Amino acid sequence: MLKELFENTNALLIGIDIGSYAVKAVLLEKVEEDIRVLHCATESMPKSAMNERDLQDIEAVGKVLSRLRKKFPKQHKKVAIAVSGSTVITKTVYMDVNFNDEELATQIEIEADSLIPYPIEEVSIDFERLETNASDPSKVNVLLSAARTESVEARVSACDLAGLQAKVVDVETYALARALQLCHYQLPDDYQDKVVGVIDLGAQITLMCAIKNGQVLFTRDQTFGGDIYTKNIISFYNKSYEEAELAKLTSDLPPNYEYEVLAPFQTSVIQQVRRSVQIFTTSTAEDRIDYLILSGGTAVVEGLKEVIEDELGIHCVVAHPLGKLDFTTADMSAHERKKYTAESASFMIACGLAMRSFNACHI
Repeated sequence: MLKELFENTNALLIGIDIGSYAVKAVLLEKVEEDIRVLHCATESMPKSAMNERDLQDIEAVGKVLSRLRKKFPKQHKKVAIAVSGSTVITKTVYMDVNFNDEELATQIEIEADSLIPYPIEEVSIDFERLETNASDPSKVNVLLSAARTESVEARVSACDLAGLQAKVVDVETYALARALQLCHYQLPDDYQDKVVGVIDLGAQITLMCAIKNGQVLFTRDQTFGGDIYTKNIISFYNKSYEEAELAKLTSDLPPNYEYEVLAPFQTSVIQQVRRSVQIFTTSTAEDRIDYLILSGGTAVVEGLKEVIEDELGIHCVVAHPLGKLDFTTADMSAHERKKYTAESASFMIACGLAMRSFNACHI
């Protein structure tokens, strides 16, 4: 176990979301009930450095993080990072309600072989005590998180190369769920009592979590993302990757692109979202998702929110976690504030990680 990575800390943490094509970073502070943005930034990632969520080139990622670090105040070098994908497992297990944390840790290690489909010596494990089990008050629900140690160590090593100190290694879906707190103003007043699905549409990976009353009910990772849309633009219109990305954001494409690339991609997204919702309703006691929040760079694809609402009949919004935060003390130019506010949806995971500065729990 890499226990030092899960220790609580009072220092502010830079939340760093290491994505396939970009790294997003946010530094937040909490003053009483207000959350303030101290800084945020992005850096492009070399295409060969990541494969889905696996680091392929630690040195290249370290160089990206080094450039990113220079954009933040020098005194802040502690960071929260996250893992996701097939190397990460989260399970809710049930333990004796009278166990203390040391006894829980011992029992979880004993049972880990049957809970985790990897050799125990190859994984890093952490757990969090949740609420007493509703069906059996003699048991307590415990969230078990396990990740391949090589995946954790790759990220920590990249941070080390950049002169950053990884104080927290989280799970991306739980960072996503935590950031829901920043988007409450976008939802109807009754959202706390309803099931809210947060779907992060990245370049290669789509993450989903379902939350009700502050509790994560369900998480899912799937290999699907905006890269499909970009590659279709490249194929149809003979553009470079950079040209396709720019065209995707500016809609600077031929009139028939809506039928050739946009509509088929929207249909694929709807199929993926519908499938995730179906898996959620068949694997939990809930029979529906009441509200959806879309995040990630692909969330802003033209018309995506509207077609999801129309096809699935679920109230849907595009995440804007930076929308209500205080920027008055941010070490940023007016141009930077405008730029990152416009790209707010892609900072959802980074915000959730930065919130570990004042919220030590996973959720």
